[in-house]
Amino acid sequence: MKYVISTAVMMIGLSGAASAGGMAEPTMEPAPAPVALAPIVASDWTGFYGGLHIATGDVDIAGNSVDADGLGLHAGYRYDLGSYVLGAEVDVTRLDIDTLPDDGTVARLKGVAGYDAGAFMPYVTAGIASLSIDTAADDLRDTGSFFGLGATYAASERVDLSVEYLEHQFDDYETLGDVDASTASVRVSFNF
Repeated sequence: MKYVISTAVMMIGLSGAASAGGMAEPTMEPAPAPVALAPIVASDWTGFYGGLHIATGDVDIAGNSVDADGLGLHAGYRYDLGSYVLGAEVDVTRLDIDTLPDDGTVARLKGVAGYDAGAFMPYVTAGIASLSIDTAADDLRDTGSFFGLGATYAASERVDLSVEYLEHQFDDYETLGDVDASTASVRVSFNF
């Protein structure tokens, strides 16, 4: 009888272990499939663009520094050479120069050289600038040079956002003597 009871207890124990999965062959769940990340696609900077910019800065007229703010338009063409981008641009900015009764205008013809870092392009720029200052007595005009740097971010295929800093030099500007200007601008460009 002892033998029957011990055999029954053993059978009950084995059946409980088998139903709990203890005696069954272990099953391996498949490893999760790897998640494919979208590749980083480099922007193609080639093409025409145009847009608006807001500028602020200082104009140094014969040693006196005055504030200037402006709004302007720009347009240009860039060519993407792979790692480098070359381009040309024209822009016109209408300036509100403090202490002057009327406004001024600066027009620039730029050469641009940038580095293609995908959706980001840092660049340097230089060229010629024409500064016109409207005064009560006369309209003063002179041509000088400028250089600077900037950075452009491709917010989408059609829209670029940029910041730019420029240093201008006008030697012997009409009756005002040497005129220097520093400007910083925020730009929005639309690609065509």
